[in-house]
Amino acid sequence: MILNHITSRNRDPDQSGLANGLSRRRLLQAGVAIGGGLLLSVSLPFPNGGAEAAGGDGFVPNAFIRIDGDGQIVLTMPYVEMGQGTYTAISMLIAEELEVELKQVRLEHAPPNEKLYGNPLIGGVQATGNSNAIRGAWQPLRQAGAAARSMLVSAAARRWNVDPASCRAQSGEVLHPSTGRHIEYGALAADAARLPVPYDVALKRPADFKLIGTPAKRLDTPAKVNGTAVFGIDARPPGVKIAILAQSPVFGGRVKSVDDAAARAVKGVRQIVRLDDAVAVVADHMGAAKKGLAALVIEWDDGPHAKLTTKRIADELETATLNPGAVAQNIGDIGKALARSVTRVEATYEVPFLAHATMEPMNCTVHVRKDGCEIWVGNQAIARAQATAAKTTGLPLDKVVVHNHLIGGGFGRRLEIDGVTRAVQIAQHVDGPVKVVWTREEDIQHDMYRPYFFHRISAGLDKKGKPIALNHRFAGSSILARWLAPAFNNGLGPDTTEGAIDLVYALPNLHVEYQRVEPPGIPTTFWRSPGPSHNVFVTESFMDELAAAAKQDAVAYRRALLDKSPRAKAVLELAAEKAGWGQSLPERVGRGVSLQFVFGTYMAQVAEVEVSKNGEVRVRRVFCAVDCGTVVNPDTVEAQIQGAIIFGITAALYGEITLKDGRVQQTNFDTYQMLRMNEAPAIEVHIVQNSEPPGGMGEPGTSAIIPAVTNAIFAATGKRLRKMPVDTTALRQPA
Repeated sequence: MILNHITSRNRDPDQSGLANGLSRRRLLQAGVAIGGGLLLSVSLPFPNGGAEAAGGDGFVPNAFIRIDGDGQIVLTMPYVEMGQGTYTAISMLIAEELEVELKQVRLEHAPPNEKLYGNPLIGGVQATGNSNAIRGAWQPLRQAGAAARSMLVSAAARRWNVDPASCRAQSGEVLHPSTGRHIEYGALAADAARLPVPYDVALKRPADFKLIGTPAKRLDTPAKVNGTAVFGIDARPPGVKIAILAQSPVFGGRVKSVDDAAARAVKGVRQIVRLDDAVAVVADHMGAAKKGLAALVIEWDDGPHAKLTTKRIADELETATLNPGAVAQNIGDIGKALARSVTRVEATYEVPFLAHATMEPMNCTVHVRKDGCEIWVGNQAIARAQATAAKTTGLPLDKVVVHNHLIGGGFGRRLEIDGVTRAVQIAQHVDGPVKVVWTREEDIQHDMYRPYFFHRISAGLDKKGKPIALNHRFAGSSILARWLAPAFNNGLGPDTTEGAIDLVYALPNLHVEYQRVEPPGIPTTFWRSPGPSHNVFVTESFMDELAAAAKQDAVAYRRALLDKSPRAKAVLELAAEKAGWGQSLPERVGRGVSLQFVFGTYMAQVAEVEVSKNGEVRVRRVFCAVDCGTVVNPDTVEAQIQGAIIFGITAALYGEITLKDGRVQQTNFDTYQMLRMNEAPAIEVHIVQNSEPPGGMGEPGTSAIIPAVTNAIFAATGKRLRKMPVDTTALRQPA
């Protein structure tokens, strides 16, 4: 059972300012499209008002809107669709201000070009992630739609020799009500392209929205239902062969020897490709490739990480937290505050390595020729995919063509390009195109993982139990330090600290430190809700510990700290109300709460959890209250939260990647378990509706649910879990 409710909060919209202080002149330019239509170039906002980074007049377009002579509106965008509904929501922004029906807007993948399509909210990298597509596009794309509408109205007024104010736009046409004349946008596009871009067009007031805020149907649903949608794994260029591979079971290992005689004898196997650290079987079809791979006899040199264990990594992180780290945030004087506290509470927390386990396993199709390289893939960072292919083949960048497709699950995994690199390496040995597909075992055992983190946290309470000091130090890998080095400054990056700093609570003394420790022998990368997925678990579990130490109700304890954060207080109270907080529950059933502000979104969740006598945990119901600012499509918000909650519950109950002798021990869904349909809870999503700018939605639900579940387990059993995933043996009721 899934319920969706919207609760209104009245706020005054700010219609005057532009995101980051950029002028409309720097956001929009117009020209004549090939074929005579209107081409509007849009510059999505640079972080920190950095228009000067563009150079020249400050205008570097990274999105393009084309209105063709047939009236079709085509939006070329740097974002990719991976199930999050971006293509529909982005189209809604344009359609709203342009006064066209949603079905008239078509989005197409931008080709790889970091200069044109770099995402300024991700350091100028052409990438989709960090829940920022709508946040970045909200203002400039609406302005572009409004400007295009004004230009089309002006073009019609000139043609009719009337005052533009006497005309209006509606459903892809310009109307002149007093004479009954009307003309479609397509017929006006070429004339409009020759007009100056207006920079003072007023945007619609939220009260006038016709499309934004409505549950519009997803534009990509029909193709996904009827099977015509093309994901990366669906690419089939003529003559394509299929390859699957075996990579060194230990990261950093090498191929020592290969006996491929039996594999070559398998019908349909065409060749064996041996690389330094992997062996691939190329065949006519997947069945032959799998049989060929099973017939290979490979001897591996495990290399320097042959004896690596998870415990060794965890011990190194724990030791690191005994030493000072980079200061992420400091408020007040933590030492003096702790010294005068009446009660001290201390705890340590750990979160494991996690795989992505996307529905669509890693895959990439490549055709390498002497004079060029062509790639078919679904990737979140397409320009980097192009760049690694050019580097691997030695070809110039402009000789590498990348076709980016729909993505069957990203969660940060496809921000990486290791799969593209590997496919190109194999394709260099193959005559014609080859599709390299990772088996589920390869996908899980050669993932790039959510890092392991160790947290050490303490607090001081006054005589009333109120926190007067919070000291938090943690250690783990920084993805940004590798992936986007300029964003990692003074030993800090938002991928590690978000959710640990800038808390919603009024804490007079707060000190947060981060110690960067890169684990040996296991690669790490972004995972859905990178920093908050571990930090919110710690901060919200510990807030529950403080409430328990103060012998106070968990919701009331938090509420008392929220006088300076009304939006946070509102979602907390709404979630508690809808969950029936305080009402009696059966034995070994408990409610747990969490509250956060991450990715620009306020969210509270209450989980209702049942713990059986043998320690098995069942999440029965989840109540989520979310304030993500202006809601573009409530159906998308609801779907994202539902998916994120399921994703997070999976991690809380089952998620863990472990190493033994340098090898990942989990192989498939029998050992890396997913939450099943019969285990899924009833989920209610309650949306607080207001006119604030949109927040991010793809990731917040994952980080919020994990502490809500563990806090509910404490309420049901009195046992506090500080290490993930849930240890059912610790929850068993004594006989």
